[in-house]
Amino acid sequence: MININIKATNTELTQPIRDYVNEKIGSLEKFILTNREERKGKDDEIQAWVEVGLTTKHHQSGGIYRAEAQIRLPHGSSGENPYVVSEKEGLYAAIDDIKDQMQRELIHLKTKKRSVIMRGARKIKGFLLGK
Repeated sequence: MININIKATNTELTQPIRDYVNEKIGSLEKFILTNREERKGKDDEIQAWVEVGLTTKHHQSGGIYRAEAQIRLPHGSSGENPYVVSEKEGLYAAIDDIKDQMQRELIHLKTKKRSVIMRGARKIKGFLLGK
């Protein structure tokens, strides 16, 4: 389970907004941990910080909303903590955008970790076969 800390700036943090952020960011857990062994005992290590808010109040077309998120991955991960920012005309659109961006970042980190492991395995195989 991801522990999500939500902060609102220049806007009120209502329960529907809180629920929406929890739903969207909580759905990213499947991109962080892949198997049951990784999940055991590491649930408390996954932290997410999300800030949503209104950037300015003087736009003629309405408010421009900003959403940003950072996830602290478990210690066994690549050591990088992905951070994304989005500015949209609607608050829910900004939240959707940070969810999509964070999903891409997590997939990238997972692929990067997997390629490093495979590269090491190829070197060991080449060493054992004398190549």
